[in-house]
Amino acid sequence: MRCPRCHADDTKVIDSREADEGAATRRRRSCTGCQHRFTTYERLEEVPLVVVKSNGVRQPFDRAKIIAGVGAAGKGRPVSIDQIERLAEDVEDEMRFAEGDLTTERVGRAVLERLRLLDEVLYLRFASVYKGFDAASDFQRELSLLKKLQKA
Repeated sequence: MRCPRCHADDTKVIDSREADEGAATRRRRSCTGCQHRFTTYERLEEVPLVVVKSNGVRQPFDRAKIIAGVGAAGKGRPVSIDQIERLAEDVEDEMRFAEGDLTTERVGRAVLERLRLLDEVLYLRFASVYKGFDAASDFQRELSLLKKLQKA
């Protein structure tokens, strides 16, 4: 770490402690050249999530898209914005630990899994758009799948 006063390269750590509820490490440092003391913070750099769309285009993961999609499907349902935001946050957390390419299909399935537990009607509304339903039989098939999953 370079000294902010004399720009010497040699500084030593005097004290280290946890900061920001464990999200950072606070370090007190001293310059061996000019004896200036200063504080630095060390934080984990999160790598941005990249989603591969069905056409192969790569774009940054956007939690707001999940919130908007679920929110639109949930109009008139007894689901709060806090529940929707928590769902989107849970999906993002799961995707951070997923291995391999992060695809829109994988994200969509994760959203559907959580919606199934949150609200069945909201699940069906979201699934109808996500899976591209174009006939009543698609709803019937999804409903029977939903019933099977409830019994398991």
